[in-house]
Amino acid sequence: MALFVDVVSITVKAGDGGNGCVSFHREKFVQAGGPDGGDGGRGGDVIFEASERMHTLMDFRYKRKFTAENGGDGMANRRTGKSGEPVVIQVPPGTVVREKATGKLLLDLYEPGARKTLVKGGNGGFGNQHFATPTRQAPQFAKPGEKRDVIELTLELKSIADVGLVGFPNVGKSTILSVVTAARPKIANYHFTTLQPNLGIVKQGDTSFVLADIPGLVEGAAEGVGLGHAFLRHVERTRMLLHVLDIAGSEGRDPLEDYDAIMKELEAYGDLKNRPMIVVANKMDLPGAEENLARLREKLEGTGIGIYPVSAATRQNFSALLYATVELLDTCPPAEPFLEEVLGDASDLNGEPFTVDVDGGVYFVSGREMDRLMESVNFDNEESLNYFHRSLRRLGVIDALREAGAKEGDSVVIGKMEFDFVE
Repeated sequence: MALFVDVVSITVKAGDGGNGCVSFHREKFVQAGGPDGGDGGRGGDVIFEASERMHTLMDFRYKRKFTAENGGDGMANRRTGKSGEPVVIQVPPGTVVREKATGKLLLDLYEPGARKTLVKGGNGGFGNQHFATPTRQAPQFAKPGEKRDVIELTLELKSIADVGLVGFPNVGKSTILSVVTAARPKIANYHFTTLQPNLGIVKQGDTSFVLADIPGLVEGAAEGVGLGHAFLRHVERTRMLLHVLDIAGSEGRDPLEDYDAIMKELEAYGDLKNRPMIVVANKMDLPGAEENLARLREKLEGTGIGIYPVSAATRQNFSALLYATVELLDTCPPAEPFLEEVLGDASDLNGEPFTVDVDGGVYFVSGREMDRLMESVNFDNEESLNYFHRSLRRLGVIDALREAGAKEGDSVVIGKMEFDFVE
């Protein structure tokens, strides 16, 4: 059996934008050709796609770094650089993408074939043709392309199934799945035989639904005990639950205590306790089952939760259970995709463009916008320096320094350059 992997960490990086070009028109008999530097090309995007060909995240054990192509630099004769190719990352349907540092859920690849862009590539920088004015006819500078940072992500696979089988290990969930579907899960008489979700399709009359045998639960699973979140992660998408009990107590446990323990873990993990549910009293062919079934009926009286006694070993009484499951499933709302959050990535320039900090009488101006500005300036060129000063005023840096207490002649540091503050 192939290794089942449902959580992996990867890194992605969108392509940087290409740099603008500094160029001047050169042509025979044309003595004063103007600036004709082209713009840089756009960097490639990072795209995720839900592929039905994939059923596990195992492929990401061997390839963890994904990088889109950078945009090409601009060229002479106003030629724009080539746009970078995107990187398309294929994942199984049901995969969610989280930012590793914050845990934010960024993408939910819920539907097979879904294709979503996580990070857009950087814009290309303007060539020097954009900076020509009546008074500056030969600009010696261009803008660099936008840079994109490496982002660490966590991929989680959450099974897509209509109905989930939940219960303690060894209560017969895998056997029930093999009885009602064509699935052939591994079955043996020891705990945690099921180490991965097994899916099967149940056909009942004109209706069919996907049934998942989820890895067995133990007390403390919501805190990660036993298989922990490996169990609960795959329950989140199910529309309803079949809560399987060893009603005969064949393992020496009380089935009523098992019921309470499972409900406690479902409640601790989220709203799973309120998911529509049917209790399946399995192993009715064993001694003690009838007495415990009577106790269970008394315990759940008035809760509205249906109880269906079955025997997976002898394949008895499954018809009534499946009809009840279909009937309840018809009343359940469709599964909703998880709410996606916005990536708080450094490539997002919509936040504060710069900050001003004071240390020992020196004013430090920093931020992504400042980095981009410093990269675009040729400090050996007077016109480029004039553009730099105008940009500081346009961005509000001069006003911010004044508000921070800067006076004529104070030292200001931007990037690796130090200047005297001039009003």
